[in-house]
Amino acid sequence: MSEVADRYRAVAAEFTLRAKAVSPTAWDRPAPCDGWVARDVVGHLVEWIPPFLHDGAGVELPAGPSIDTDPAQAWLTMSDGIQALLDDPDHTSRTFSHAQAGEHQLDDAIGMFILGDVLIHTWDLARATGLDETLDPVEVARMFEGIQGIDEMLRQSGQYGPKIDVDENADLQTRLIAFVGRRP
Repeated sequence: MSEVADRYRAVAAEFTLRAKAVSPTAWDRPAPCDGWVARDVVGHLVEWIPPFLHDGAGVELPAGPSIDTDPAQAWLTMSDGIQALLDDPDHTSRTFSHAQAGEHQLDDAIGMFILGDVLIHTWDLARATGLDETLDPVEVARMFEGIQGIDEMLRQSGQYGPKIDVDENADLQTRLIAFVGRRP
């Protein structure tokens, strides 16, 4: 089993915990991403990850219910499919090749492009629905360190908004959330 499998398991579990705790009326509350509600946070992940993995590695993830009817289960079905890939050494060693993302081993691609998105969107979902916003401090530190050198590329990609200024003594999670354009 790869290190990415263990990391993904932990980060995805935190997203799952929040998704399962969202009350039925909270799915339509505004999320930190402009124009999104809580349901859209799940929708974003469920809609971009499967085609990304399919295009890059021919991976077919299981389809869950619609985010309109059961966002938590839509997430869980897809996430369980990712975890099954990561837990199978025959799959993780597959080559992932994508025009924008380059060529990587599949588990590395998941660690680079998906894991951090799930981490940040865990905070988004929690913020939108009034749940615990605390993220895994090890993953926060890893992501914060990893994105420092690619600030300009991140802004140009349109994936992140402008950095938000926070006190230089703010904790690392607050600094990461602000770095990716959210108001902590």
